[in-house]
Amino acid sequence: MGTIGTSIKEKLTKAFNPSQLDVIDESAKHAHHRGAHEHAAQMQEMGRGSAESHFHVVIVSEAFDGMSRLAKHRAVLEVLEAEIKQIHAFSLDASVG
Repeated sequence: MGTIGTSIKEKLTKAFNPSQLDVIDESAKHAHHRGAHEHAAQMQEMGRGSAESHFHVVIVSEAFDGMSRLAKHRAVLEVLEAEIKQIHAFSLDASVG
């Protein structure tokens, strides 16, 4: 896992103490897409040469108890604000457990 994926994993672990956390770098599946090429070019211009562009996260945490689906997503995105700005696509499955 690259630097962005590692940062995602560390931040979510610290913020939510999950019983399950899968950070899946799906960048290779999307490398041929136009958006991925544009994203890579933008990152190079900004001095960020990471090829990491697409992530899917599965997180299960008691911290989500009583939260709506939207509230869970907002909580995760707030924690990952810096990482989200560096990637092209992010999908999330968040549940209580």
